[in-house]
Amino acid sequence: MDIFKLLSAETAEQPDIFMNILNGISDFISIPLVVLIVLGGIWMTICSRGVQFRFLGRALRYMFKSEEGGDGDVSSFGALCTALSATIGTGNIVGVATAICLGGPGALLWMEIAALFGMATKYVEGLLAVKYRITDANGNKLGGPFYYIERGMGERWKWLAKLFALFGVFVGLFGIGTFSQINSITSAVSGFFSSSNGDTSAAFLGVDMATAVAGIIITLAVALVIIGGIKRISSVSQIVVPFMAVLYTLAVVTIIICNLDKVPSALASIIESAFDFKAVAGGTTAGIFVAMQRGIQRGIFSNEAGLGSAPIASAAAKTKDPVRQGLVTMTGTFIDTIVICTMTGLAIVIAGSNNVEGLEGVAVTTHAFQSGLSFLPSVVPQVILMVCLVFFAFTTILGWNYYSERCLSYLTGSNPIATKIFHWVYIAAVAVGPYMTVAAVWTIADIVNSLMAIPNMIALIALSGVVTKETKRYISASKGEKAAKKKKAEASS
Repeated sequence: MDIFKLLSAETAEQPDIFMNILNGISDFISIPLVVLIVLGGIWMTICSRGVQFRFLGRALRYMFKSEEGGDGDVSSFGALCTALSATIGTGNIVGVATAICLGGPGALLWMEIAALFGMATKYVEGLLAVKYRITDANGNKLGGPFYYIERGMGERWKWLAKLFALFGVFVGLFGIGTFSQINSITSAVSGFFSSSNGDTSAAFLGVDMATAVAGIIITLAVALVIIGGIKRISSVSQIVVPFMAVLYTLAVVTIIICNLDKVPSALASIIESAFDFKAVAGGTTAGIFVAMQRGIQRGIFSNEAGLGSAPIASAAAKTKDPVRQGLVTMTGTFIDTIVICTMTGLAIVIAGSNNVEGLEGVAVTTHAFQSGLSFLPSVVPQVILMVCLVFFAFTTILGWNYYSERCLSYLTGSNPIATKIFHWVYIAAVAVGPYMTVAAVWTIADIVNSLMAIPNMIALIALSGVVTKETKRYISASKGEKAAKKKKAEASS
């Protein structure tokens, strides 16, 4: 059977069977993952003494304040932006919409709850990445779950490190890195031109031309970067990511401000849906579990807390204190989910876009933008959303190429032939992505994300004693510095 028929929007019996298999695998894996991520995040919060609540302000300051005498390849802010370039993307725009459509408005609340505990998880990941990082023959700092599993848990656990690295390659090829990003880009472009032409779009051999052209352009751009040998995107991401994040945030804040009268009812809908009070009164909690499952899954996709990706970038930061970098790393989850995803979700619920029949993926968020910014010509909100999505998703494709390439290098001992083959396979995955359905794309992403997260979460829990020790040391040192400053101030007065 033709792969395009199998995965295209026009489904038949065989595609239904294919999707049923994918959904079955996803449900089987996602249940233990939801439990592991939530309980793991709670345990990380306890081990880190609630750093996400106690030191968030300090962590945000550390983002822009480089550490003196730090040893590494890029600044802490550069490492954070590199991680955010691979994090802020379709999860914030499409993932939130998908979660709310599948799990109801309550999925947003569960996404935020998971993110609050996920901040502690991200803190632990950043801390361990710096503590157990290595310096290669070229003087570059390398780190990530495979190194803190191998060096922190011991050689006998190296199989778990290799398992993580293998799943990391899969996530890059079939999950966050390729399918979902390019699919969302081409869907947005196709939707823009279709609406501009009165819901009609040129097609050739059954393939939407806007989708095909956008897919080819993005694939060529990705190929030029990857094959051209440009591996470092830190300098680019420090400009692109903050600019696009600010642009997107301003647009969503404008939507919320223009619809302030609808915010209370939207918040009530989110809370009621999250706990499904009517269903509980009727003796069932199925609705709660669906909202929880979808919210946490999309939260993981968006902020990657517990996934193990951010530590790969954090290990390159110029720092000598693991705790400090852990604090900077956790701000990524705060920015990504607590701020950006929350605003996207509010805009969707306010507009009621999740209840519009026939809409899915980026079309849901597009409807919310057009409804919320109705005082503007309808094309303007579409252009803003399309531009943000294209840039976010493109940098995510490049960022995940780096992540999965580092995973492959760990598995193959930096074999150059394996790396070249991987580059072409990665480009091929980007080329195929536009022709897959939204449902298939996100279900495959859920499966491979879960497989990658499980080994990493096992390692974080196993090394939680190290985290407790390092955090106590940092808190004690901070209290000592504060007391010394106070004493000095009193003496001078």
